[in-house]
Amino acid sequence: MKKRNRKTKSRLYVCHTFYHVYVAILKEMKLARTMPADAYKKADIALSAISTDFENLGDRLTKTELFDRVIALDEKREDFFPALAKYRKNYSSILKHMVNRMIFTKKLAKCEAPYMEVIDFAAYKDIYVFCDSDPIGYYLNYKHIYYHAVEDGLDCLKNLDDAYVANHGHFKLKTWFSRHNLIFIMNGWGKYCLDMEINDRSVVPTDCPRFVEEPRKPLERGLTPEQKKLMIRAFIEDADKLAEQLKPSHEGEEFACFLTEPHPVDVEARKNVCLDVLEKYCKGYRIMIKPHPRDTIDYTKLCPDAVVLRGRFPVEVLNFFEGLHIKKAVSIVTTALNNMDFVEEKLNLGASFWDAYEDPEKHAYNKKAGLALADK
Repeated sequence: MKKRNRKTKSRLYVCHTFYHVYVAILKEMKLARTMPADAYKKADIALSAISTDFENLGDRLTKTELFDRVIALDEKREDFFPALAKYRKNYSSILKHMVNRMIFTKKLAKCEAPYMEVIDFAAYKDIYVFCDSDPIGYYLNYKHIYYHAVEDGLDCLKNLDDAYVANHGHFKLKTWFSRHNLIFIMNGWGKYCLDMEINDRSVVPTDCPRFVEEPRKPLERGLTPEQKKLMIRAFIEDADKLAEQLKPSHEGEEFACFLTEPHPVDVEARKNVCLDVLEKYCKGYRIMIKPHPRDTIDYTKLCPDAVVLRGRFPVEVLNFFEGLHIKKAVSIVTTALNNMDFVEEKLNLGASFWDAYEDPEKHAYNKKAGLALADK
């Protein structure tokens, strides 16, 4: 007797950050533009609270009617389950290490089950998971459910491909175990991961046979005027007020924008990074600060004369504000800088800028794993 086909739903996007939602909307808008009206069926989107407080984004997404359902997913970090800690200890014996990883892989997925079952994952024809290193990746592989992985941030594997960095010792052995679903490795190495979408293959210093290049810029260029308005409505509550903030206060005034990071972890060090960047690279301009969605510093107090863009949204959304122009933008490693079409001069300082503020070992991920940047 044949099994009943349970694939009754079209697509599901599992998002962990505001940027993930942005890309999910871009992908969905392309389908809405290009598929025949009678064939197009809206997708669902799940907002996982494991690393991001989405505040009222879910309500705004519902009002836009871009998705059929907006689902809150209460994914849990592994430390939520203290009994798992003993399986994460480091051992000099590779055999003991692998046995513990095999046990951890199954137990984490089982622990997550009560929080994941709000969604019938098996009912979807296509599932897109941003950052499958989170427990969702373990869970889907444990349940033998196929999915597509999507890069966590724009070209983020350039500076850190955590699949390789976290497993570079005995990498081939570990990936063999992962492909046989005995342990789990993210970014295309899981048995039930069909492929791994990345923006630009040329900047990724590692390799995986499941990498698929899906450039983001064509998705943005293809948006219709109405879709651009919907994108703004999805992320920004008061777009008119924000537009006023972005206007020069007098003729000839030019902006310099600093894109902050949630790093260094030490708040005082992060404040010093901001003040030093503004002093060294933004002097002579009207200062604008775009806080990272996970950066909780109150920059209105730290820099009272600066224009601080309120609201938590991907900076790429500013591409859809007509007439916006910024003379200069500065970031440390934020790759979103490259996607800001309204910026005349872009300066990415690189992770080594943080060396003066924290131990370089804390952010030299690729270097520790013996990798070089792909574009050098």
